[in-house]
Amino acid sequence: MTSISKGKMLVVSAPSGAGKTTLVKHLLNQIPSLAFSVSATSRPKRDNEVHGKDYFFLTKEDFKQRIANGEFLEWEEVYEGVFYGTLLEEVDKALNNGKHLIFDVDVVGGINIKKHFGEIAYSIFIQAPSIQVLEQRLRNRCSDAEDSIHERVQKAAQEMTYAPQFDLVFINDDLNIAREQLTILVKDFLEKP
Repeated sequence: MTSISKGKMLVVSAPSGAGKTTLVKHLLNQIPSLAFSVSATSRPKRDNEVHGKDYFFLTKEDFKQRIANGEFLEWEEVYEGVFYGTLLEEVDKALNNGKHLIFDVDVVGGINIKKHFGEIAYSIFIQAPSIQVLEQRLRNRCSDAEDSIHERVQKAAQEMTYAPQFDLVFINDDLNIAREQLTILVKDFLEKP
């Protein structure tokens, strides 16, 4: 349980390839009062990623030990042997600095964070206009092998069934329009008393 809750929580979840991370980065650039909650993962680091900025990259063994120690606000084995989670100490750091916190997390993690924080959290489910568009986006980013793309597309179809549990389902059809609309919606939430 976090000890302080001065700010609001913005929880952004989506199937892989829906544009979640791109939209979260845009929100962080547009809204100075937002701090990014860096998630932990046991997956390998991609070439363009930085430990402590994009993710905390942990070994599977270290991740499991931290689960056993109760160090996560939420965690999930998203793919077999690949864990993602939110470290409690990182949430506390941001809240102690009086910031609003934005989470870029998987769908189950998003639901769990919303349940934990209640009304001070606004949960947003980002989705592509269709599974076909999502699959094409995964192929275009050229960072995953074919079997990984297939697995992500199958998982996306399952994750989309969770969308009704979010405060907002946001379809990312045109990135420029999505950036503008989402920024307005988030500012409105953060400015409400």
